[in-house]
Amino acid sequence: MDSLGGPLAVGVLASLGCGIFLGWHTRGRFSKPVRSRMTSLNGGDGGETSIMGESGEFKMVLVVRTDLKMGKGKVAAQCSHAAVSAYKQVQRRNPDVLKQWEYCGQPKVVVKAPDEESLLELLTRAREVGLPVSLIQDAGRTQIAPGSRTVLGVGPGPADLVDQVTGHLKLY
Repeated sequence: MDSLGGPLAVGVLASLGCGIFLGWHTRGRFSKPVRSRMTSLNGGDGGETSIMGESGEFKMVLVVRTDLKMGKGKVAAQCSHAAVSAYKQVQRRNPDVLKQWEYCGQPKVVVKAPDEESLLELLTRAREVGLPVSLIQDAGRTQIAPGSRTVLGVGPGPADLVDQVTGHLKLY
């Protein structure tokens, strides 16, 4: 019995070779780096900001106003509104950014801002650097006054760019 040269060994080696080739080919086809696509954060509308940050990481930050004294459930609901709104916005305007954020595990960080003025300053800075933003206003059915601006969603976008806007804020 010849263990190295038989038809079974040839079949196993051929199968192994095909598997390696297909794996290599599939990896190259479905995981093209975003750097080659140089679209902007604003959905390819001529903006200057590349979708790839220096670190290659993407995240979303949710900024919660602390002066409103919202309960935990209220904060969770408002953050959810901001996350869904940001997702839909980026899905429509720049699906490449959304794919990169999803690839990174969809990181979300919740931080706090002391008041509405701070929230609006962050909104302005985020827009200036080309990040997607979602400002949530409450309907006023439960704990707070109608129209109160409760949470600002910044991103998803390159983590280093998001940190330029929100990196100084403390975790909620």
